[in-house]
Amino acid sequence: MRTTRTLAATATAVAALGLAAPVAAARDGMPPVGPSNIVALPSVIARGGQLTITVDGCPRGGTATSDAFRPTTLSPVGGNTSKGTATIDNNARPGAHSITVHCTGAGPLTHPNAFTVIGGVRGGLGGSTSTGATPTDMAIGGGLIAVAVVGGAVFWMRRRAEKRI
Repeated sequence: MRTTRTLAATATAVAALGLAAPVAAARDGMPPVGPSNIVALPSVIARGGQLTITVDGCPRGGTATSDAFRPTTLSPVGGNTSKGTATIDNNARPGAHSITVHCTGAGPLTHPNAFTVIGGVRGGLGGSTSTGATPTDMAIGGGLIAVAVVGGAVFWMRRRAEKRI
C-alpha cells in the first residue's frame, strides 16, 4: 500500500514537471517584453518604513509609484532585474496598497495589494502603568515567604530530632 502511494505521488510530480517544461523552454528563447514580476519586501510595513521593490523584466531601470510613497527610481542590478527602495509616507492610510512599475522602454505593470501599511507603532508605558507592587503581588509574595519559613522550620526540627537518637 505504501509503495502504491509513493508511486502515485512520484507519477503526479513527474506529470506536473512534464507539463511545465515546454512552457519554460518556449519562454527561455524569447526576450522579455516588459516587467513580469514585482516583489515588495517586507509585505507588511509601518508608516515611515523602507520598502524594497524588485522587478523582473526591467533591465534598464524605471520608476515605481504608489499612493503610499513618492515615485521611486528603480536601478538595474544585473541581468533582467531592477531594484529600488521607497520610504512609506507618514500619512499613508493603513491597509493594502498597489505598486505600478514603469520600466524604461516597456509598458507599465501593476501589482495589486503588493504590500500592507499598518498604523505607526505606539510607544508608551504598556503594562508598566502601575507604580510598585499591587495588593495581589504582595499577597502572593507573602504567602511564598510563609511557606518557605514553615518548610525550613519543619526541616530544621526534624534534623534536630535525628541527632538525639
